[in-house]
Amino acid sequence: MKYKSQKVAYWFFAFSMLLLVLQIVYGFIMGFAHAGYDGLHSIIPFNTAKAVHLNLLVVWLLSGFMGAAYYIIPEEAQRELVSVKLAYVQLISLAVVAVAAIIGFHFNIWEGRKFLEIPRPLDYLVVVNVLLFMALILITLFKGKRKTTTALVLSMGLLFAALLYLPGMIFFDSQVLDSFFRWWVVHLWVEGVWELIMGGILSFLLIKLTGVDREVIEKWLYVIVGLTFLSGILGTGHHYYYIGVNKIWLIVGGIFSALEPLAFLAMALFAVNMYRKGEKKHPNKIALYWTLGAAIVSFVGAGLLGFAHTLPQTNIYTHGTLVTAMHAHLAFWGAYAMIVFAIISYTLPNMTGRKLYDSTRGRIAFWLSNIGMIGMTVAFGVAGVVQVYLERIMKMDFMVVQKQIEIHFIVLIICATFFATGIILFLIDFIKYGTPTDEALEIKE
Repeated sequence: MKYKSQKVAYWFFAFSMLLLVLQIVYGFIMGFAHAGYDGLHSIIPFNTAKAVHLNLLVVWLLSGFMGAAYYIIPEEAQRELVSVKLAYVQLISLAVVAVAAIIGFHFNIWEGRKFLEIPRPLDYLVVVNVLLFMALILITLFKGKRKTTTALVLSMGLLFAALLYLPGMIFFDSQVLDSFFRWWVVHLWVEGVWELIMGGILSFLLIKLTGVDREVIEKWLYVIVGLTFLSGILGTGHHYYYIGVNKIWLIVGGIFSALEPLAFLAMALFAVNMYRKGEKKHPNKIALYWTLGAAIVSFVGAGLLGFAHTLPQTNIYTHGTLVTAMHAHLAFWGAYAMIVFAIISYTLPNMTGRKLYDSTRGRIAFWLSNIGMIGMTVAFGVAGVVQVYLERIMKMDFMVVQKQIEIHFIVLIICATFFATGIILFLIDFIKYGTPTDEALEIKE
């Protein structure tokens, strides 16, 4: 069934894509700076570019998740969204936060805490924004005709993500305490509750794209939820190794970090098994590519590469180096960016009535962006290993090492160009579909 209020999702997706383009622009600025071409330093210094790049990532993914929820929840609950007008108000306030934060970064108005740099007054607007979003989603769900496991897991992930933003708003004079609770936001988002959001979206897409019985698919969700909570919560310990906390975190962090890939392995097996079981030949192959790709690439990027450098014996050398960037880029891309691309690819034809589906441009966009991201990951990895050897083992000066690894960022820029080309092709298809129409979203049994 389709509902007219689902078209709200389109505008969240459009805002999400706009912020992604900006994030890529700032990524290129940093890439050229790393390669020795820092011509914009007087206008956009590296620390500003990095803060904007990281925070745009968080906001565009959240906007994508919100768009996914505004599409999925009405369909799962079998009723219209309780207030379309308030959803647009929420989108506008989210845009205000993003624009104000970017302007603030360029005028050196920020908190100075990695991933949580936005100026303090904006924190309160974020809280109001998220409270409004959660109210719209939860009221729609509980007033609906049915409450599916898919909708409940998605809503639970979004609710916990909202609650876990609060520890980041507490101010501590102690650097250790501040860092300790900051990871309650950052780690428990990206290696905890965001996985529930991913699982909910993945479940919805597999039900729609494969035709496998809902009951079978949703049983897998319980496995994913269990593994996420088992490993993700105490896996936070791998951020506590060297910040001044008790040494017990070396043991706790090491053990549970080793278990974290299991949740992503479960998602990969889940997606591939459902695809094989499916008898439904859905025409939207592009959405299927992004869905299966998200499950598989997230296992490699978030699971295997995360495991590779979070064991204490390895992390003592790799912590804070470009090895972290290697893991982070492929992890965020596979686990969260690709699932947003998947839900956009699935929903656009339904919202607009345009049946572009399996276009050549869409396939090229998928492969170019993934090949580019894998190339960037390899470039970060090689540069990171060289950095670890020269800086941590040979004890060379940090800036001398940065000069030595500039060549790897030339390779990274070339790969990033492939990636950006793929994203541009995806955006051309996004625009070509047109905007949503009421006719396309009329309630249909």
